[in-house]
Amino acid sequence: MKYLPSQLSYFFHNTTMRKNLRNLRTFLIVIAAAISSYSIFFHFIMEYEGRQYSWITGFYWTLTVMSTLGFGDITFTSDLGLVFSMIVLLSGILFLLIMLPFTFIRFFYAPWLESKAQSRTPRELPEGTKNHIIITNYEPIAMSLISKLNRYHLNYITVVQDTQAAADLLDMNVKVVIGELDMPETYQRLRVEKAALIFVNNDDMLNTNIVATIRELSESVPIITIADAYDSIDILELAGATHVFQFTRMLGVTMARHTLGESAQANIVGALGGILIAESYAAHTPYEGKELLKSGLREKTGVIVVGIWQRGKFEIPRPQTIIHPNSILLLAGSEEQFRRYNDFVSSSRTLEAPVVILGGGRVGQAAADTLEELGVDYRIIEKNRNAIKDNNKYILGDAADIHTLERAGISTESPSVLITTHDDDMNIYLTIYCRELRSNIQIVSRAIRDRNITKLYSVGADIVMSYASMGANKVFNILRPDEILMLAEGLNVFKAAVPASLTGKTLAENQIRRKTGCNVIAIRSGGSFNVNPDPTVQLKQNEELILIGTAEAENEFKKVLS
Repeated sequence: MKYLPSQLSYFFHNTTMRKNLRNLRTFLIVIAAAISSYSIFFHFIMEYEGRQYSWITGFYWTLTVMSTLGFGDITFTSDLGLVFSMIVLLSGILFLLIMLPFTFIRFFYAPWLESKAQSRTPRELPEGTKNHIIITNYEPIAMSLISKLNRYHLNYITVVQDTQAAADLLDMNVKVVIGELDMPETYQRLRVEKAALIFVNNDDMLNTNIVATIRELSESVPIITIADAYDSIDILELAGATHVFQFTRMLGVTMARHTLGESAQANIVGALGGILIAESYAAHTPYEGKELLKSGLREKTGVIVVGIWQRGKFEIPRPQTIIHPNSILLLAGSEEQFRRYNDFVSSSRTLEAPVVILGGGRVGQAAADTLEELGVDYRIIEKNRNAIKDNNKYILGDAADIHTLERAGISTESPSVLITTHDDDMNIYLTIYCRELRSNIQIVSRAIRDRNITKLYSVGADIVMSYASMGANKVFNILRPDEILMLAEGLNVFKAAVPASLTGKTLAENQIRRKTGCNVIAIRSGGSFNVNPDPTVQLKQNEELILIGTAEAENEFKKVLS
């Protein structure tokens, strides 16, 4: 009921709505005129047959015949009366049973529903709004980003052009406004000059238009946008975008760098507070199969292992943790320490059999280009003949066909298969199929939506790369560059001032890991860092902790210790 006044106001003041009401009123007048005329003719014909009825009876007879109820209590006996009855009956079917429902829905009910949705959805933000994030499209990356923004209580708004889409998003508790994406007035109403960031995530043409529109209003607000085509990057930058990302290419590059045939060297994934964070695959390294305590990693390189990914599960490492061949180590250290680490694990390893890539789209092609640069052989299975670029590297066929997969070498000693299609259902299907064909092959799969990550791990994928999470993490890390570093699905490196409850006690006494699930990577005191601090180190006031943990562990830290 609280929306009723605004709904009525919108309904009766909108130009289109007023036109619809005029059309509906005209139709009702036509029906009323027909009913009145039929009632008058009813009396003339009844007098012709020698009978008389009241005017109320005439209207009663007309309505019962037109509505096809036909009680039969009043009937004509002459042929003229019977013909008149048939005319009234047929016109009643046309007017009341066909045209009236259609006209009512078209000119009243549908506009009324639209007015309800329009009145629920705001068209502007309050005047004092600032430091908010504006998102121009609701798609997988935006979905993942909104989830992270809600987790950290950051204000955002999503711009939607379609009324029904806005209503649907409101029902899902997504904050939306209605507005045309290429109109300056839309962004003026969204207080764009006071926004913390604009995320422009549509197609390349529309993105360019939106960026140029925003730059008319503000030259300083940060704009992050997506480019599908490589040539669009320069155009979007010229239009005024602050950051332009090809997330599909980034995904393909990352997938390629996680194959068994690639280098074992550390891959830097981020930095926070002067500390570099990197990933490294454990297969074919000197520490493969050893306990972490006996691996010699810290003694020989200086880097510390702050986490281990094992088939999608993140674990805080302990001295007795076994480093398995398919483990992905999360490392922390300085540039010099990582140089020593890369020398320790050797630069590369050579395999005879090619890596198999399922799908030759943008992600698959980016993965292939990366493997080409790294000197790793590969084969791409692609069923679209027009997408094939090199007959020596491409295999025309369906990835779900056993003969096509065998031609690509999946049944031999191929170390890895990359599943890169733009369809999560297909990726799940192909993961099951490849795992059935080769129990020991490494499967790196792509996921479009975050909800399918656990499914892909459960059906046999060794590594799952989420397009949505990768894009959302990149945007969030730019938004909060010195506070939080999001590394993977739900895994964060974050800063926290030493809480008063922890000061004066050692790390061992505080038991941060046991209480919260977070691991202390370093302690910052002034401008210096104590990386991988000793458990006997006493925490002091004005110091800052740098921790790693899942989103749940971070929340637990804030709840229990802050």
